[in-house]
Amino acid sequence: MRAYLVDDERLAVQRLSRLITESGRAEVAGATTDPHEALEFLNQNDVDVLFLDIQMPGLSGFELIAQLNRPPAVVFTTAYDAYALNAFEANAVDYLLKPIETDRLVRALDKVSRLGGAPQGPGNDVRALARELAAQLAPVRKLERIASRVGERTTLLEVARVSHFVAKDKLTFAVTAGREHAIDYTLAQLEDVLDRRRYVRIHRSTIVNSSFVGELYPSIDGGMLVRLKDDAKTELSVARDRVRELKERLGI
Repeated sequence: MRAYLVDDERLAVQRLSRLITESGRAEVAGATTDPHEALEFLNQNDVDVLFLDIQMPGLSGFELIAQLNRPPAVVFTTAYDAYALNAFEANAVDYLLKPIETDRLVRALDKVSRLGGAPQGPGNDVRALARELAAQLAPVRKLERIASRVGERTTLLEVARVSHFVAKDKLTFAVTAGREHAIDYTLAQLEDVLDRRRYVRIHRSTIVNSSFVGELYPSIDGGMLVRLKDDAKTELSVARDRVRELKERLGI
């Protein structure tokens, strides 16, 4: 089978490509983090299966499929949320929850092979499976803006632009472009309202926006350090017991 991979997270593409190659069930015909590039390639080249992220900037997975001349079999890759249900309504062959496990990937490839690379037809009982999944997949709660109040002035911050949240001196700060803004949340409260696909608690005093993580390297205490993709190249400590969760969230 010839597989093509689309995911806006580079590390996720690299990991899935490696897992597919190691499985020996398919060859990776191409991969990209740009859905528009994928659209051009897929309308000019035939593949047997498309591994496709759902949420991507500029063009969602659903929008990409709608513009394909000849959609191949589709396996959606998604975070743990209700988007998996929509994947079945879009006639996907299967879906994989991130971080993707090898055994689950092999089962999806086996399913594509049994179907002969054809998209899932309307006669298949995908809605029954979707109802079963509905009890397991909880919708993600997203906080899009957060207020920082200083005296009589209130500043509204776009949460997507916050590189990390840090607790210190009995206060919580949202950090954007290296600047700290005091906010009326505890880190525990933020964990309940932030998008769990993007934000991860890496330390008792720190929550990081995974899209800002640029580098990982070991620290002398057995944990890790992350270097952010901000102008200051900010370094944050990752507690030893939180390293695994961070790596899973990053798809590595």
